[in-house]
Amino acid sequence: MNTTQQPVRAIPAPAAPALPLRVNSQELLRQGKSIQIEHDGKIYELRVTRLGKLILTA
Repeated sequence: MNTTQQPVRAIPAPAAPALPLRVNSQELLRQGKSIQIEHDGKIYELRVTRLGKLILTA
């Protein structure tokens, strides 16, 4: 019979989810009304509508 105790392994706590990156739209648009964004080989346009909302189109 073996009476030696094995060390207890600590279970790491789950990592806290990272907060999403926040970018100010005025900084992103640089005082313009639209920008083009390339993603996965496609070009998208992010623009400000007449009502001041943002819209992303392909």
